Amino acid sequence: QVQLVESGGGLVQPGGSLRLSCAASGISFGLYAMGWYRQAPGKQRELVAVAYSTLNTNYADSVKGRFTISRDNAKNTVILQMNSLKPEDTAVYFCNARKMTASNVNYWGQGTQVTVSS
Repeated sequence: QVQLVESGGGLVQPGGSLRLSCAASGISFGLYAMGWYRQAPGKQRELVAVAYSTLNTNYADSVKGRFTISRDNAKNTVILQMNSLKPEDTAVYFCNARKMTASNVNYWGQGTQVTVSS
C-alpha cells in the first residue's frame, strides 16, 4: 500500500518560514519524481517544485529563490523549505510521487494547509 504522509503546515506571518515534510512508503522511492503541488481556494492545483534526483530539481517561477526542495533517498522523504512566505502562498500543499518511467503511475498525499497571514 502506497502512502505519502505530509507534515509541517500551519499558520505563519508574511516573511516567515515553514518546512514541509513528506514521508513515502510502499514505493521504490528512487524511481519516482517527488513533487509538491498546491491548491488555493477557487484555483487549480499547480506545481510548486519537483525533485527528480538530489541534484535535478525544478521550481515554479513564483517560488524560485524562496523555496527549496530536497529529497533523501535513504529515508524516503522529500522536504520543501519555504522562506519569505507571502499571503499568496496560502494553499493546501500536496506531496506527489510520479514514476519516472511510467508517468501515469501517480500518487498523492492527503494535503497540508499553509496559511500566510498577519
